[in-house]
Amino acid sequence: MSKRPTMKNFRERALQNPEVKAEYDALAPAFEIKRQMIAMRKAAGLTQEQMAELLGTKKSNISRLESVNTENSPKPSTLEDYARVLGYTVQVA
Repeated sequence: MSKRPTMKNFRERALQNPEVKAEYDALAPAFEIKRQMIAMRKAAGLTQEQMAELLGTKKSNISRLESVNTENSPKPSTLEDYARVLGYTVQVA
């Protein structure tokens, strides 16, 4: 009986392919931004619905903004507004 592969094992194997690795590296900054956005919102104890209310928008827009599956990147002003209502500022390194 064989063990089922883990996501970590799958990722390690997939990243051995140079084309997959290049695409993964290209998407990494977007994933990190989304991860930080979700972490900030959750640290503030807010739901997506509450965040939408603070920003004067709909929950579906917050869901799309935080989703790693969306093809659209948020505008810098949107990121700034999101951070501002949580008490943060956006810094580009």
